Amino acid sequence: MIQALTVRTTTDSAAKAEALARGGVEERLAACAQVSGPVTSVYRWQGAVETAREWQVLFKTAESRYDALEAYIREYHDYDTPEIIATAVVRGSAGYLEWVAREIA
Repeated sequence: MIQALTVRTTTDSAAKAEALARGGVEERLAACAQVSGPVTSVYRWQGAVETAREWQVLFKTAESRYDALEAYIREYHDYDTPEIIATAVVRGSAGYLEWVAREIA
């Protein structure tokens, strides 16, 4: 059984989020990617508190593909410091996790 991860990033448009999602799946870096939004992000950047509309991309992948997925996000993302956060999947249905493993192979 794989060590599954969800990897999240955000971007400032639905089109950019969908492009990141599609590219990650096409490159077999993730079995699936979900785009949701818009969300309102409030954050500190370069000494100021900012508010922005963003779209989240949630990739479903395996720990073995994390480095390649992170490199992909960094290459195609236009933020200076994109959010890239991985969370381990501690439990999941066997069938779903097997599907994830097949789709990223």
